[in-house]
Amino acid sequence: MGFVETFNQLPLERLVHDSLRATETRAHASLQRDRLDLSDFAALISPAGRGCLEAMGRRAQALTQQRFGKVIRLFAPLYLSNECINNCSYCGFSRDNPIMRVTLSLDEVVREGRALAAQGFRNVLLVAGEHPRFIDEGYLRDCVNALHTFVPGIALEVGPMETQDYAPLADVGAEGLVVYQETYDRPVYADLHTAGPKKDFDWRLATPERAYAGGFRRLGIGALLGLADWRWEALSLAAHARWLLRHCWKAQLTVSLPRLRPCAGDFKPLVTVTDAELAQLTCALRLFLPDVGIVLSTREPSHLRNGLLPLGVTHMSAGSHTEPGGYTGAGQENLHQTERGRIVPLDSDAGQWATGQFDIADDRSPKDVAAHISSAGYEPVWKDWDAALTTS
Repeated sequence: MGFVETFNQLPLERLVHDSLRATETRAHASLQRDRLDLSDFAALISPAGRGCLEAMGRRAQALTQQRFGKVIRLFAPLYLSNECINNCSYCGFSRDNPIMRVTLSLDEVVREGRALAAQGFRNVLLVAGEHPRFIDEGYLRDCVNALHTFVPGIALEVGPMETQDYAPLADVGAEGLVVYQETYDRPVYADLHTAGPKKDFDWRLATPERAYAGGFRRLGIGALLGLADWRWEALSLAAHARWLLRHCWKAQLTVSLPRLRPCAGDFKPLVTVTDAELAQLTCALRLFLPDVGIVLSTREPSHLRNGLLPLGVTHMSAGSHTEPGGYTGAGQENLHQTERGRIVPLDSDAGQWATGQFDIADDRSPKDVAAHISSAGYEPVWKDWDAALTTS
């Protein structure tokens, strides 16, 4: 039985109900347990659980250091394309947004990769919108193959594929697959995804399983906070992660808690998630999932990232650009504009740039991020994987 069937049987309404009514005594009792179940997790993310935040933080910090040491793994996203056939209300790449579009050539991808390598990165996340005309398995395979000669750690965040399409990518060195469900709330998901293959909730939900079967050995999942009740999202994400740990046990797993940021289309968050709630959720996830990596991206401002660093975080992006060619200006001569999915002439405005997926909040350089990590008593790690381990 796959996770879709398990997800359909989760008592999420009851768990959210219990979380909202949990007492601080109940939260403290869950905090003392060695192994938490979903009901304990619900208590820790309850309104009453905020009274335990300091104690949660101490235990989360101790657990993280016990399992991972005082190490923060650094990575950067490399955007290949902002072409997309999906209509997702909250995304800057949504096909109906009349933005500047570009897909990088292979040479341009290598130029971007070398720019990141020059900054120290040896872990790169390749990101692209979903568009079969521009982004397919052959293009991605060529990108991975070219980058893998000097970037040992390569992960993908692209449109979901069939298992047989993942295997060739794993063969040339892509060891990681990141796919966020965005929201685990089915009605909200249906409202926000109005066109394109991403409309299929179940197909997306089962993606990590297919990638694992295709040979990927690092899996990343997450929910985009701001679309639906964050406790519903957190409980769903926690259950999904625990299922993957049991059924995809050869893979390393990470979870991410990105919050919505401004983007083309001016979508406004439907739900507010405060800094304190994000800290509470980060601690609770560490206690529920002691051996799972927790990713913190540049969507969050520097002061908050600094504060969350000791509370369970193991992976951080730095110096991020969310537009294709953002590190070198590559691809800008190939810009075109789209309007409701159609390519239309681009006004010859000098200085036009491809549009990013969203605005980042932490614009510090990778060097500055690494310096802060070191000053906090942690070790910034740029490489934790060797190319020889991911070539056939």
